[in-house]
Amino acid sequence: MAASDLPRTDAVLIDEFADHLALERRLSEHTVAAYRGDLGQLATFLERQRRSLVTATHPELRRFLAQQVTLGYARASIARRVGAIHTFYRWATARGFVDADPAATLGRPKVASRLPGVLRPGEAADLVEAPEPAEDADERDLAVVLRDRALLELMYGSGLRVGEVCGLTVDRLDLDRGRVLVMGKGSKEREVPLSDYALVALLEYLRESRPRMAPQTASATAFFNRRKNPITPRDVRAMVEQYGARKLSGRRVTPHTLRHSFATHLLEGGADIRVVQELLGHASVATTQRYTHVSRGRLFDAYRRSHPRA
Repeated sequence: MAASDLPRTDAVLIDEFADHLALERRLSEHTVAAYRGDLGQLATFLERQRRSLVTATHPELRRFLAQQVTLGYARASIARRVGAIHTFYRWATARGFVDADPAATLGRPKVASRLPGVLRPGEAADLVEAPEPAEDADERDLAVVLRDRALLELMYGSGLRVGEVCGLTVDRLDLDRGRVLVMGKGSKEREVPLSDYALVALLEYLRESRPRMAPQTASATAFFNRRKNPITPRDVRAMVEQYGARKLSGRRVTPHTLRHSFATHLLEGGADIRVVQELLGHASVATTQRYTHVSRGRLFDAYRRSHPRA
């Protein structure tokens, strides 16, 4: 009997599918976890109908999505779940776990395209320069301040994703050449420049701060949290929000805000869109083109504010 003919529980199928996403498609840990959660919700719904992922029908998948709407999930969340379902059943059909794809004609809700939030250059400068030691700061507090400044300068100066920053190792920081080697989505590497400000902040952090924050055991990780563990995306988001609340009251600032600002400021400064695409690690230039809309919007704002007849 072939492996595809053996009965599989939903939990086993989801595990095998997650392995496929991580090992074969090389999707990020965050994406794999999101798909796993989406399919877990579907499996729970189907179990209540005395069905399973293998026996699900198209009408049952539609009822699951209708329930998501009733429960108040956002269109973007539902659209992502549809994407997870489509991907899962294409994989399951190709492997012979299901005879026919029940999701083949499953529609996806339209999601309004929102332009990314962007800081003005002065606001970005205020944010990345926000980490300052208090008068009564001890060595541990000073170490955190130097780390935070290096992180903020790196994210804004090089446009790194939060996961890319957290995954950095010291050997990927080439301070002599002013470059950083980044492991991006799909395990694709790219080399991006370090700004002068980031270079100074990183040199100070590596010399003064990292030795105090790193654990006693040897570790190549670049950044650590207060517990001497490798810094996590959650740690970085909390840090950025903290300084954002301090310096940019009323604005919601995230690590992605810094990445959006990096791209927009490059385009507004005259950088070619293909160059920005490479720096951001976008697979398609269409993704990068979102930032041209932001820049164009600012041009019209400047016109309305400045021209006497506007």
